[in-house]
Amino acid sequence: MDLMIHERRDEADGVVSLTLARADGGELPAWAPGAHVDVTLADDLVRQYSLCSDPGDRQRWRLGVLREPESRGGSEHVFDKLHDGDIVEVGEPRNHFALEPAPRYVFVAGGIGITPILPMIAAAEAAGAEWTLLYGGRTRTSMAFRDELAAHGDRVVLAPQDEVGLLDLGGQLMVPRPSTLVYACGPEPMLDALDTAMTAWPAGSLRVERFAPRAIATDGADEAFEVACASSGVTLVVPPDRSILEVAQERGLPVDFSCGEGTCGTCETPLLVGRAEHRDSLLTDEEKADQDTLFICVSRAERGCPRLELDL
Repeated sequence: MDLMIHERRDEADGVVSLTLARADGGELPAWAPGAHVDVTLADDLVRQYSLCSDPGDRQRWRLGVLREPESRGGSEHVFDKLHDGDIVEVGEPRNHFALEPAPRYVFVAGGIGITPILPMIAAAEAAGAEWTLLYGGRTRTSMAFRDELAAHGDRVVLAPQDEVGLLDLGGQLMVPRPSTLVYACGPEPMLDALDTAMTAWPAGSLRVERFAPRAIATDGADEAFEVACASSGVTLVVPPDRSILEVAQERGLPVDFSCGEGTCGTCETPLLVGRAEHRDSLLTDEEKADQDTLFICVSRAERGCPRLELDL
């Protein structure tokens, strides 16, 4: 759908927010905390941004965008070419980082990772849950939405690295807390530090969203396998050096995709028969074990499984 930039606003050093609305004033699709959308910035330039506004506001969506020094073109386009009144194409909300009900939460954000956390805090407040936020950034002036968070007082711990160093995740989260879920979004070193700090917590206590694909260890060389496409009646042969997505595109199958890295969730496809080797950065260990779905841009058939059947 085409949405108009209602307001572009500087939120911090190197961070802007874009508030989007329908030009006709109509309602936007419903969404829940943790959702993100694909934004088509130009031909062959699609980026994913978390929604960081109020899910109850069906008239406005807000996105937060960081200017990346090593940008592949997305943030540069936003900062240099998008202004109030411009029209951008935006996809339907998708959510692989949904907020599950819990009596207590710890939210952890690094830099622009604060964006999906903002509506989670509002939802926790509305539900009467206990919560705290640990928010780290390079400098205080680079940390977006500080004014909004100031209203929550000492439940928000700001940790500008140039003032206090890195977030003390070990000191904060080494000891498990009862009936508590931890939601985190930020750079990979922060998420790795959380994994290390929370080894004693019950399985499933930590839920994360990543900026980039995590490193996936594989056992041996990739093998060829077949994919039976139940919806189209086509059978694909996927060689060791190609993905299911690439082969499906070559055969002309209508497949949705965006990042090509297993981080955005666009190419999620139901797995009907067989066992997949999951190489995405989205599914939890429990979801991988269920073998109900896979992401065709990165995942393959499990070794020893010569054939998958997908709803494709």
